[in-house]
Amino acid sequence: MAQKVKFVETVLRDANQSLIATRLPYTRFEPMLETIDKAGYYAAECWGGATFDVCLRYLNEDPWERLRKIREKMPNTKLQMLLRGQNVLGYSHYPDDFVKLFVKKAVENGIDIIRIFDALNDVNNIKVAMEATVNAGALASGAISYTTSPVHTHAKYVEMVKELKRMGAATICIKDMAGIMGPQEAYDLVSAIKDAVDLPVDLHTHSTTGMAFMTYLKAVEAGCDIIDTAISPFSGGTSQPATETLAYALRQLGYEVDLDDNQTKKIADYFKGIRDEYIADGTLMPKALTTDTQCLAYQVPGGMLSNLLSQLKQMNALDKFDEALLETPRVRADMGYPPLVTPTSQMVGVQAVRNVLDGKRYQTVSKEIKAYCRGEYGITPAPIDPEIQAKILGDEKPLEGRYADTLTPIVDATRKKLEGIAKSDEDVLSYIAFPNLAEKFFHDRKIREENEVTYTITEC
Repeated sequence: MAQKVKFVETVLRDANQSLIATRLPYTRFEPMLETIDKAGYYAAECWGGATFDVCLRYLNEDPWERLRKIREKMPNTKLQMLLRGQNVLGYSHYPDDFVKLFVKKAVENGIDIIRIFDALNDVNNIKVAMEATVNAGALASGAISYTTSPVHTHAKYVEMVKELKRMGAATICIKDMAGIMGPQEAYDLVSAIKDAVDLPVDLHTHSTTGMAFMTYLKAVEAGCDIIDTAISPFSGGTSQPATETLAYALRQLGYEVDLDDNQTKKIADYFKGIRDEYIADGTLMPKALTTDTQCLAYQVPGGMLSNLLSQLKQMNALDKFDEALLETPRVRADMGYPPLVTPTSQMVGVQAVRNVLDGKRYQTVSKEIKAYCRGEYGITPAPIDPEIQAKILGDEKPLEGRYADTLTPIVDATRKKLEGIAKSDEDVLSYIAFPNLAEKFFHDRKIREENEVTYTITEC
């Protein structure tokens, strides 16, 4: 019997996050949801990552309502989200009561699979979210943030995978956010994981370096069960490789693929028009669609690369792009070789830009980097450079133990604070995650509702 390969479609989340900084409103993809639901995907990644932040900050959407609408239109396909462990969807650690309630509400609103990772691969930061996911009845996909460095070995990854299984992971995801995993590395790591645990393995990579197609084929050869792909118009470059191309290639190689080619063609035809609109208005920059083999050295993931370009563009400093990329691995080494994934990717990227623009390294340091050096993000893969850490912290001593254990529960107090403002626990969670954005959203929502009432009365 032929080995079956399952597909996770990323166009509703990571593909558009990587190419157009998540600026895809619900109304633009809503006409295709029923078609995606018929296409035969194992899952559609549609929530989490930067979607929550961007819905509130730029799209004037309630992220919870967005999820409910997707669920209604897609009853037959598993909906998947990306969760940053103890960071949930924000950029710093939250108390355990928030993590537990967020996971519970995500599942109640339609999520079937929660992919849980930690930017430092510190399992202490994954444990609470994993337990909450299992308790809520969803599938917990324990993720390792793949990177290479002197301290990242296959043995270390396998050790982590075994711990994820003990925590209740239903699947294991290898999250190669920078597209730096080569075909042999994929074959060897998937083989090692399959030998160590009896769980389905999902590989997530990006086309940034041009290796993704080869990497997927070798991963499948080693027994990889699930691959993450993007419908062709939103594929390539800093996004994932194309869904249709891999379906075609894998079938030709004798693997079983459940995708309906007629449906994927409809999806592709629709998203071609959307892609062209974003190219025309400058949101999708050509650089994001190119192959960049330098990424093998500086390891900048897709979302980070598009954000870095956007940041330098806003500062009229695009001429410093190459210099900032060269500084990125240096900052990463100073910080103990963290995998470059949200939030560490943004922290390292911003620090690299500041070092370049200031002309002096660590002259200006963000509060996030200070918190990182204090130990608020967890145990670093390697020790932080002691001289840099001392320069940043001064006489302050780093924390010992799990940072979340020092945090005061926040949900009940926020419920009281938002009485008369929050309509639900979902509103409370939005406020805790992004207070300023949520407050503005609540205000704008109230005005819209008052205007709707006035309009209705006038019509009557």
